[in-house]
Amino acid sequence: MAADPLLPLDGQLCFSIYSTSIAIQRVYKPMLDELGVTYTQYLVLSTLWERDGLTIGAIADRLALEPSTITPAVKRLEAAGFLARQRSTSDERQVQVHLSEKGAALHARTGCLTAALLRNSGFTIPDMIDLNRKVQLLRDGMRKAAEQAHAS
Repeated sequence: MAADPLLPLDGQLCFSIYSTSIAIQRVYKPMLDELGVTYTQYLVLSTLWERDGLTIGAIADRLALEPSTITPAVKRLEAAGFLARQRSTSDERQVQVHLSEKGAALHARTGCLTAALLRNSGFTIPDMIDLNRKVQLLRDGMRKAAEQAHAS
């Protein structure tokens, strides 16, 4: 492999995406605090707002996180009354997660996050949609490359 010239940190896309994610989370934090959830808990809830009744493993897969990361977040959300866990009747190893009324109702209050993202980015809605699509294509390409490397 030929030696590539070293890029400064801000010239590396991986750092730009990483630091942007952190910056977004910092903007979201006061709003999430007001809603009573952490960023990880918000992602778990977002997954369940898409499709309620998923298992811990399915939530972890959707978020590209380990079940051991999801389980504590789910337990805290359950303690706060946002959801309930239930062992599967067909497979006791599986824990299904269901939104409570409180958890379902929280969805309507999360529009402030998207509004803050748009307001602070200076992007138009079409710009944001286009950027999101491009980042998703990049993510999907990296996942595919990682899976292929793991299979080798």
